[in-house]
Amino acid sequence: MECKNRTYIGKDSGWAMIRFMRFKLLYFALSLAVILPGAWSLVRFGLRPAIDFTGGALIELEIQPHEGKQVTESALRDLVGQDVEVYAVQQTGEGTVMLRTKPISEDQKLAFTDRVKEQLGGVVERRFESVGPTIGRELLQKTVMAVVIAALLILIYVAYRFKELKYGICAILAMFHDTLVILGSFSLLGHFLGVEVDTLFVTAVLTILSFSVHDTIVVYDRIRESRKRHPQAHYEEIVNLAVAETLGRSLNNSLTIIFMLTALLLFGGVTIRWFATALLIGTVTGTYSSTFTAAPLLVIWENFKRRKS
Repeated sequence: MECKNRTYIGKDSGWAMIRFMRFKLLYFALSLAVILPGAWSLVRFGLRPAIDFTGGALIELEIQPHEGKQVTESALRDLVGQDVEVYAVQQTGEGTVMLRTKPISEDQKLAFTDRVKEQLGGVVERRFESVGPTIGRELLQKTVMAVVIAALLILIYVAYRFKELKYGICAILAMFHDTLVILGSFSLLGHFLGVEVDTLFVTAVLTILSFSVHDTIVVYDRIRESRKRHPQAHYEEIVNLAVAETLGRSLNNSLTIIFMLTALLLFGGVTIRWFATALLIGTVTGTYSSTFTAAPLLVIWENFKRRKS
């Protein structure tokens, strides 16, 4: 069937075609509704960097106080010592507290735990980390460079494999969409729940970016194959067909990952809780963007190109 030089391929393809691209503005509106609060939080509050990036010491203790003694923030600050600045004291569980301080030596940490035993009660050290400020700044610079280099390599590779620059640019824009969702989510979590971003968070972000592009390439590859099978079809109909043929696969693949990450989030323990959360958020937004951001961007690009020519 042809109408105004458009060929509809739904009937020939054997698919009950859903015209997904008719709702592309709705997809973008939904993305904005998710991204804007996080973007505002990023500008207003930023992210809460962990000691991996800022430098400092992290001490987590399980304290069993003597009868009549209370473990308070002021008491712990006093026991650390006047020569050590305490950034934050946080209760992480029943009887456990976490202190963030300036970098301290092993001897200073032992002196502090001895004073806690003497003044408050029994102490079990559960965690101790110390990172110098120079190492923290260097790690932050390397993290930014890793993300930039990864994005450039993905852009070049996708553009080369699909022989058109628009595929690479749209894939990067979809990846940028996922990055904003994750960063915005953790900015809000950091402001309201005190969640910090560390090297595990960076690992999660890089993992999600690769997952997002992987799913996008599957859709793009189906678009390329459909264009060969239906050279006279309108580009938007080609994209509709590609989305219809890959959507079920993408959902099934993502759900298996989501189930695993949910189990990891519930039973994996405190140390990897926010790592699993970042991966879970990224998996959902990566699945969405591959189909409902990257593909509509291609349609808009092609429509603009046709109108211009």
